[in-house]
Amino acid sequence: MKITHTESTFTMSGTHWAGTYPIEELTVQLAFYRRMRTDFPKSGTAYNASIEGLEALALKLGVQIPMEANP
Repeated sequence: MKITHTESTFTMSGTHWAGTYPIEELTVQLAFYRRMRTDFPKSGTAYNASIEGLEALALKLGVQIPMEANP
């Protein structure tokens, strides 16, 4: 998972897809991937790279993110 950003957006690029979102949506996307990992445990570690990348970007940008309830 590659995550890049500008002042107003961030782009997530996977092997077969890419998506660009407003920085304001960072916590929404992080919550989505955390929820997917919880809701679909058979996916194993499929969502970990996205979650780790989004958490790293939030830290870099100083964006407050909620703690994960039960990872």
